[in-house]
Amino acid sequence: MTTRPDPDDLLDRVMRDEDRQTRGRLKIFFGSSAGVGKTYAMLAAAKNLQEQGEQVLAGIVETHGRADTEAMLDGIERLPLRSTQYRDRTLHEFDLDAALERKPTVILVDELAHSNVPGSRHAKRWQDIEELLHAGIHVYTTVNVQHIESLNDVVGQITGIRVHETIPDHVFDQADEVTLVDLPPDELLQRLKEGKVYLPQQAEKAGRNFFRKGNLLALREIALRRTADRVDADMREYRADRSIVQLWQTKERIVVAIGSGSGEERLIREAARLAAKLQAQWLAVHVDLPGQRQAMEARERVVSYLKLAQSLGAETASITGEDVAQALVQFARSRNAGKLVIGQSHGRGWTRWWRKNLAARIAANGQDIDVYTVARPAESGRDDSVRTPVEETRDDGGRLRRHAGAAICGRPSAAP
Repeated sequence: MTTRPDPDDLLDRVMRDEDRQTRGRLKIFFGSSAGVGKTYAMLAAAKNLQEQGEQVLAGIVETHGRADTEAMLDGIERLPLRSTQYRDRTLHEFDLDAALERKPTVILVDELAHSNVPGSRHAKRWQDIEELLHAGIHVYTTVNVQHIESLNDVVGQITGIRVHETIPDHVFDQADEVTLVDLPPDELLQRLKEGKVYLPQQAEKAGRNFFRKGNLLALREIALRRTADRVDADMREYRADRSIVQLWQTKERIVVAIGSGSGEERLIREAARLAAKLQAQWLAVHVDLPGQRQAMEARERVVSYLKLAQSLGAETASITGEDVAQALVQFARSRNAGKLVIGQSHGRGWTRWWRKNLAARIAANGQDIDVYTVARPAESGRDDSVRTPVEETRDDGGRLRRHAGAAICGRPSAAP
């Protein structure tokens, strides 16, 4: 099923496409640790490109003394390294200016997270690569999971070793292609023993510290999950680019609708437990209706609810929509979420009716979305977040009558 694209989204898409036409493409060979074969896989892909007639240049390739990796460089032209003096030592770095002058179709720039020698034009190698991409040069590079900034602390807690060279998450997320280079821990440990990861003296030290099987298992899982998240983002972008609204149930994802009334904490915690049980990602979202004011107390409650959800692992958002049910369904579809959780009030009269009506309207708007309701505790006091708009009329006998309408979050909603 498709729907007409939003004009702003369409314009943004056109601008992205124009940028892609002039910008080089970045391909990352991604692994859980050193020794899984990232550089070898990068060189194999480069040789394949050469066989297809593409111009490939090795800007810098770190073989770490591995004979099989060094052999893969045969037949690939190497760019001379730039020599620089630092603290009475001569160091050899990637020559960015020479690469820009040569302007090959594809350049190999190993170790994305590398820190350049002080005094270089850029502090980090990923910044060198950004300049190459802006010049229209395609780049192949490598990186391990522990070098991604958002995962650095997690990996440090597991391994007991803190890696200081990192890349911003956006560098990884905005890469045009990510290839996971995976190797089971037992095979990696065998490669370590055979001297295919480090030289013998280095291998012995690594085996006592970083290269323990438990560490490698954990790192492998993190790398697999990070790759899966990346693929999921690519899939959601593909659906958005083609205005596909039909859900593709490739991954469990839950959206919980947060109101501004009291007692939403239970709803949030129940959603967190449901997400944990299903091993699903979950998102907490609040819907604002345009043109309506919300009391300060209610706004503060929304902020505290979203902070609570975030502390429990949710991604949070505040969106605007003319109709709450429709806005929730559209948001769930945009995030490819197949489950929507709302609160169920035990109040009397129109409040209870409105909640039931909301669930029914969500179901009507999103027949491919499962709706879950969570019972709220009974409230003793007045709930400022839900007010009934009252219209006063007089009957034939002159008696005053009040007619209650439906509202949520202090704002009147569209009629069901």
